[in-house]
Amino acid sequence: MMESMYLSALVVGLLGGVHCLGMCGGVVGTLTFQLEPKAQVSFWRMLPYQLGYNLGRISSYALMGAVFGYLGHTLISLTDLLPLQQTLQWLAGGFMILLGLYLGGWWQVLVHVEKLGQRLWKRIQPLGQKMLPVRHFHQAWGFGFVWGWLPCGLVYSMLIMALSAGGALQGAGVMLAFGLGTLPNLLLMGSFAFVFTRLSRNRWVQKGAGLGVIAMGAWQWYLALSLEVN
Repeated sequence: MMESMYLSALVVGLLGGVHCLGMCGGVVGTLTFQLEPKAQVSFWRMLPYQLGYNLGRISSYALMGAVFGYLGHTLISLTDLLPLQQTLQWLAGGFMILLGLYLGGWWQVLVHVEKLGQRLWKRIQPLGQKMLPVRHFHQAWGFGFVWGWLPCGLVYSMLIMALSAGGALQGAGVMLAFGLGTLPNLLLMGSFAFVFTRLSRNRWVQKGAGLGVIAMGAWQWYLALSLEVN
């Protein structure tokens, strides 16, 4: 069960990279051009900073996942286990389907969900600004940790999955798998910003990613039905 959830989170991270390029591409570009604004920055020159930024970002996801996983476990322990577990599984699948519709450009309802995090983000964002310009690995990590809290429907959808994971460790594992799934796109974005930005805006790429995430949401619903049968 958990292996399937981790795999789903990883795949959603990979497919959701289309959205990540749009949301975080500007941040990655900021790191790139602040190092050597008048020079051609090589992939290897940027790699330590990109790793630091992304490890910080993924660390923030894992922390959120641990909190949501703990909350979900607490809720389940206070009530009848199976019905609530099934409800959370259905909810996770439903949010993934909404996410797929969002990525594919068919229904932008998650934009309203993203707005819920704006108030918290306004308080956190200045912390990231204080770390610029980034000159060291630990600065890149801290900058990434702050930017991991950027309001994002993709992250919020995966937190619902973490809520249904069954515990703090499992919730952190779900968000870690998701974060690792987003890693290839954003690492490459640092050196190939122009190419990847164009790719992320391609209508067929967006729709393909959306359909893939919808399929993963349907799979979560199948798992919820399996719980009911068992």
